[in-house]
Amino acid sequence: MAAQQQQQQPVQKNTLYVGGLAEEVNESILHAAFIPFGDIKDVKTPLDQATQKHRSFGFVTFLEKEDASAAMDNMDGAELYGKVLTVNYALPERIKGGEQGWAAQPIWADADTWFERQQQQEEMDRIQAENKAAMQAADELHRKKMAEEREGEKEDEMEIKDDPMARAEAEVLQQTSS
Repeated sequence: MAAQQQQQQPVQKNTLYVGGLAEEVNESILHAAFIPFGDIKDVKTPLDQATQKHRSFGFVTFLEKEDASAAMDNMDGAELYGKVLTVNYALPERIKGGEQGWAAQPIWADADTWFERQQQQEEMDRIQAENKAAMQAADELHRKKMAEEREGEKEDEMEIKDDPMARAEAEVLQQTSS
């Protein structure tokens, strides 16, 4: 599911995600490591609120898409301060909201589709309940029919036992069918 959401979101071709950063790496070191590939617009290393240290990843935004592509090709798997870097195109910033939890739009943006899906679900539930009731009614009818047939067979057997002529006919029918 998460992979499907990532595929749906447009990739920012000039912003790179850089993962696996050593503790010593700061924004200026990250800038210096990526500047050989082209002009850099911005470098960010999000901080952990508790420790006030970066969270071992950062973002480098180039002015040109081609520069970002060259940097990704050359720096993915490279070593910086003894740590191997993971470099990919960054996904756009996301805000909390939407039906999927995190989305690129506020929670109220998909209210219409949510209500539509709710109505569809209610309709499906109603149809399933009707089908279940029809199946139960058909099953009950079948049981009654089978019970009536068994009753009819018992009555026939009783008539044959009481009537010597009927018993003889039944025996003859059994012998000819065998």
